Amino acid sequence: MESSERYDLIAGALRERDRVEVSELAELTGCSEMTVRRDLDVLERDGLLRRVRGGAVSTLSGEGAPYGVRARQQLEVKQRVGKVAAELLDDGESVVIDAGTTTLEVARAILGRRLTVLPLSLHVANVLAEGAGMRLVLPGGEVSPRELAFHGALTRSAFERMRFDTVVLGVCGLTAADGVSAFDLCDAETKQAAIRASARVVAVTDSAKLGRVAFGRVCPITDLDVLVTDRDAPAEQLDRFREAGVEVHLA
Repeated sequence: MESSERYDLIAGALRERDRVEVSELAELTGCSEMTVRRDLDVLERDGLLRRVRGGAVSTLSGEGAPYGVRARQQLEVKQRVGKVAAELLDDGESVVIDAGTTTLEVARAILGRRLTVLPLSLHVANVLAEGAGMRLVLPGGEVSPRELAFHGALTRSAFERMRFDTVVLGVCGLTAADGVSAFDLCDAETKQAAIRASARVVAVTDSAKLGRVAFGRVCPITDLDVLVTDRDAPAEQLDRFREAGVEVHLA
């Protein structure tokens, strides 16, 4: 079993109950207790859990998993989604790349392209800084310590001065009834400003976030032009997006 799969299983066990034991995680993953202890050390550094004698306890309470944990989850799926989304962008476009682990894979897929890009996180900015021929514009504002995402009044004011062809939007939750949602209200406000400043909205997400509703509402699905997700997305949910006029691409 790959380490990313073990991390997903451990994170799932912690969502179901507050404490897990090394022995039960070893049985769950089919790995040795030594391997499980190493995994717990990694996930503790990422902020998902706190090590205790014989096991671990969750540090999450009604919020999204830490960035370092999410970056390992569904990585191959996110890479596929990123490549499909990148293909939807034409050279010469001006593009906002939202904060998030799926949008990070979009950034990796557009390296070397002739684009003007405004990244909404330092993770994305660091990736794009290596791209030759790309015009990189930073929005300014505060940077959140967990996500390294730009936010606040200064960030939002950047969208009052600029207009973009496309925003590539990350989501924490997406349903036909509630639209796009985010765990953090500051993140939701930044996404809203980016949507208002962009002619086209492309939402990117793995299918696990479809049907999920997070705390802060960002926009209804009628604000979306395109949805890029993976082939495991439930067909009935995709039909509802299409009925609302959203163009769906599967990776």
